[in-house]
Amino acid sequence: MEQEVGESLIQLGNSDGSNSSSSDPVTRVRKLLFRRMLVGIKDGRFFLGTFHCLDKQGNIILQDTIEYRSTRRSSPSPMEQRCLGLVLIPSSCQNSCHVDCSVEEQFSLLKV
Repeated sequence: MEQEVGESLIQLGNSDGSNSSSSDPVTRVRKLLFRRMLVGIKDGRFFLGTFHCLDKQGNIILQDTIEYRSTRRSSPSPMEQRCLGLVLIPSSCQNSCHVDCSVEEQFSLLKV
């Protein structure tokens, strides 16, 4: 099952300080390490890979990544895929972000 974390990943550093330590954002991002992540970008492509890194600007690095893109502009169109390896996805291009995890893990990721 997937959990939307796009904007919450970027806003992890903006905690209000109530019942959380300064390392809480780091702990929350560490829970996402090595999980399968699907990131959609504004031009319609999707990248499926293993979450490797998130920097202060919100850029996401995925490893063992596969790019999925539509071969035609009309819907429904077949998806073309290619293997890319290590990919950096700038925060300015990100449209959606989903993490593959169980329902219990989704709730633990949402806790502040």
